[in-house]
Amino acid sequence: MRRLLIPTILLISACGSWQRVGSDHTPPPEEQAITQLVDMPGVFRKMGRLATGQPLPFVGTVALVAGPADSALAVVALSLESKSFTFTKSGNDFTATYRIEIVATRQGAPPVRLAQDEAIRVRTFAETQRADESLLFQKALKLVPGRYGLTVTLTDGSSARQTEAAESLFVPAFTPGTLSAAFFTYQVKGRGMRTEPLAAIINPRGTAAFGGDTLLAYVEGYEMPGPRKVPFELRDERDSTVLLGNLAFAGGLPLEAHAIRIKSDSVPLGILHLVVDPGANQRVTGLLVSLSSAWLVTNYDEMITLLRYFGSTDQLAALKKASAAERPALWRKFWHDTDPNPSTPQNEAIEEYFNRLASANQQFKGEGMPGWRTDRGEVFITLGPPDEIYDETPQGNAREIRWIYNQSQITLYFDDPNGYGRYLMTPSSRAQFDPVAARVRRSGFH
Repeated sequence: MRRLLIPTILLISACGSWQRVGSDHTPPPEEQAITQLVDMPGVFRKMGRLATGQPLPFVGTVALVAGPADSALAVVALSLESKSFTFTKSGNDFTATYRIEIVATRQGAPPVRLAQDEAIRVRTFAETQRADESLLFQKALKLVPGRYGLTVTLTDGSSARQTEAAESLFVPAFTPGTLSAAFFTYQVKGRGMRTEPLAAIINPRGTAAFGGDTLLAYVEGYEMPGPRKVPFELRDERDSTVLLGNLAFAGGLPLEAHAIRIKSDSVPLGILHLVVDPGANQRVTGLLVSLSSAWLVTNYDEMITLLRYFGSTDQLAALKKASAAERPALWRKFWHDTDPNPSTPQNEAIEEYFNRLASANQQFKGEGMPGWRTDRGEVFITLGPPDEIYDETPQGNAREIRWIYNQSQITLYFDDPNGYGRYLMTPSSRAQFDPVAARVRRSGFH
């Protein structure tokens, strides 16, 4: 297990060159954006990843490279969230434990098993609550070529809570002249021989935050008989090509390693596919460019819509009117200006905002509009859950709900005058709420 740090990318023996190709990108509807917020495992499974949700969510990938003799190394890499585990205070630190079990089964052969117990130690309580990719687990299995069923089970050491993900895995024979599929890494040192271990920290999610991150894809070629240029291309969700390039193999070597670097602000948002050697022998790897590393929002206009209760009016107006060329820099500035703790990779304010948005969308549905767009949804997202709730039913069909916020010193009333279940904030409550909301949004939502 490795604690995730902001990675330093190492140079590899050769890099792929590329150029951009024009492409239209159709924005997804608003409801698709909301679905991605609450169904991250589904998005990752669509990308070809191992992924599962609560109570112990994780995202995994399997990197396949040639091993000694005729074997292959299947490196299982998992992205884990600190907040999923049960931490206890231990001196000045907080500690938790978990267990990973990996089983690869092949017809007619005994299963290959790996089980490992891991410990987590962090210094602050805030680190125990991280919902981003805060922990990495990575182990290699030695497999012979063939088709396998792969199962990964994660168990919390203190609570016995458990989740499991499974996939079908085809392990190819890495014969002379063949390539590995590309896989994404945070840090890697290219190999020169099949017998060498893979010195890499794998990026299990294969995601990049728009406007700053660069994705590094690693590819190996085995015993190329002579000089060869292997094409690669990046395709968007409409299967349009958005990047083209070539990997130049010298040939005559046991193993050659190459890197492809993909800048997140030079490609469309959304799920993309990196195709190496297009054609009958192509290798395809999914990746995702999102406006947040913790939340999967893949359309710029939809992100601005979803942020309607976050940040100042001026900030959102600047983001909305920005040209395509201006968007990466403006988004980076907005991210920095609203980040309460720049020393961490995540923006805790935006993370909390989307937590509340997803919760409000579920709690307040049934009013003829998405739950987060209702009056109660707006208040919940802006101020959080109320300190006290009173549901009063006076004579007749009219209903009234009262929310009290002690810190803000306001009491808000929501009426359902027609008895249809649509609660509207009263005009006097709106007059109280709006100045408080403006102050909260200006302060950066923290």
